[in-house]
Amino acid sequence: MSLRIIVKHPDPVLREMCKPVQKFNANLHKLLDDMAETMYMAEGVGLAAPQVGNLKRVVVIDVGSGLLEMVNPEIIDRRGVQVGPEGCLSIPTLMGDVRRAKWVRARAYDRYGKEFTLEGSDLLARAIQHEIDHLNGVLFIDLAIRIYSSREHK
Repeated sequence: MSLRIIVKHPDPVLREMCKPVQKFNANLHKLLDDMAETMYMAEGVGLAAPQVGNLKRVVVIDVGSGLLEMVNPEIIDRRGVQVGPEGCLSIPTLMGDVRRAKWVRARAYDRYGKEFTLEGSDLLARAIQHEIDHLNGVLFIDLAIRIYSSREHK
């Protein structure tokens, strides 16, 4: 495993549409391992592949209940509304209040190509939506009701 450099806004790679993963192989496993290590070192709760300069549909998330790897994720159902603060490792100086679904069901593949579905609410739902947005070139600052300094949030 090795740390990857986190791409910072306004790098245009963050606005690109990512391509689906076709091959579930050692290269994907290394990407997932590196992304997890990078996310933990940066003390984030999620990281999407474009944030490390890779335009594949891959995310890692850990909201405190263990590492979640999602390859080619998509949201298949959503319910309710929550508004809350979000930050981003690619935009470290800003935060924003973002309206998201309170609960989501997502479908994805694991690192070996096995399909799975998962449901999440509150912070997990927010993280899933935030990271999938990255795969579509969307940043939280595009959706925020209010944007403020991350120092203001502390």
